Amino acid sequence: MLSHIISLLLFGVATSFSPGPNNIMTAYTMFNFGFKKTIPTILGVITGWTVLIIVLQLGSSAVFQKIDNLQNIIKIFGSFFLIYMAYKISFVKDKSEKTSPKPITFINTFFFQFINPKGIIIALVGISTFIDVQNNFLRDTIIFTIVFFLMAVSSQAAWCLTGKYMRKFATTDRFIQNFNYSMSFLLIVCVILFYV
Repeated sequence: MLSHIISLLLFGVATSFSPGPNNIMTAYTMFNFGFKKTIPTILGVITGWTVLIIVLQLGSSAVFQKIDNLQNIIKIFGSFFLIYMAYKISFVKDKSEKTSPKPITFINTFFFQFINPKGIIIALVGISTFIDVQNNFLRDTIIFTIVFFLMAVSSQAAWCLTGKYMRKFATTDRFIQNFNYSMSFLLIVCVILFYV
């Protein structure tokens, strides 16, 4: 893997920083609730993603090869979860005044990693591309895990800053609602892209 470290870093940047469910949910939470309430969202993504990477490296990719429909089942559950999140984000302001909207929680983002089709596909492609199972497996898995942990931290920070920057323009309820609609739309686009 050491000879492919630049390729791994470029792969990590391209896949981690591009718009996706995790990044969109982080930007949404930061925009609507501020940094303090976004911390659990960020930690859920980073922790869940890192655990997913470790689990897949320890042999779950073999399970996917043996159970053909498992990836399809994960894709369907992940899609339904994203549609549900898009609905919640879009209509957060339409709730009655008695119900205060809540930020996306640690538990939501942690467990979402295990049904996030984009994340699972990225992890499996990365593992099959950059980890040599025959030679230096331990070294390669440690490097891979560290790189993608750092990518998760960096991308979450970047999308958190995006949400904070957009918050400066949030001078009206209309702007906030339009931002929420935009985030919902991007989540729906993510779902569509899973099937294209």
